[in-house]
Amino acid sequence: MPRLILASASPRRLALLAQIGLVPDLVIATDIDEAPRPGEPARDCALRLAAGKAAVVDAGPDDVVLAADTIVSAGRRILGKPEDAAEAEAFLRLLSGRRHRVATAVAVRRGARESLRLVETTVRFRPLTRTEIEDYIACGEWQGKAGGYAIQGRAAAFAPWLQGSFTGVVGLPLAETAAMLRAAGIRPRGDA
Repeated sequence: MPRLILASASPRRLALLAQIGLVPDLVIATDIDEAPRPGEPARDCALRLAAGKAAVVDAGPDDVVLAADTIVSAGRRILGKPEDAAEAEAFLRLLSGRRHRVATAVAVRRGARESLRLVETTVRFRPLTRTEIEDYIACGEWQGKAGGYAIQGRAAAFAPWLQGSFTGVVGLPLAETAAMLRAAGIRPRGDA
């Protein structure tokens, strides 16, 4: 079986892979410019970044590289990882009481062959009180999270409804990722 290289330092992506019985042989933190291009739609940005992360990993011809990128958007506005608590608070105020989209792109590369898949999920936040936002900011969970929240954590209480992939919102849509990896020759150890 080929080696699996995860092109991400995200502990969430590592934990999600473990849920489906996969442990990467190597984990490499990629360092690319993640800034959206002017006027770039969220879905295009996610696809470009996932492909870019997979491309920068130095891998052998039989290695399988897995990369992903998650983009949160409200309307046409992309909400990246907040720079500070004030920006995270502004994101939560914007998302309060409305729907937003989460686009997660997955790239799988083996040698010269690459496959890309985009999974889009709509999430609705209930109206949030000022105290709820302040408490969430104080807990620090927003740090390093697209859109300034972690749906798998305390922010689960903010989202009574979503349509799409829960694991995609966390950072790696598992059903789609498992199918892409299987097509590239990666399966959980012990699978026939």
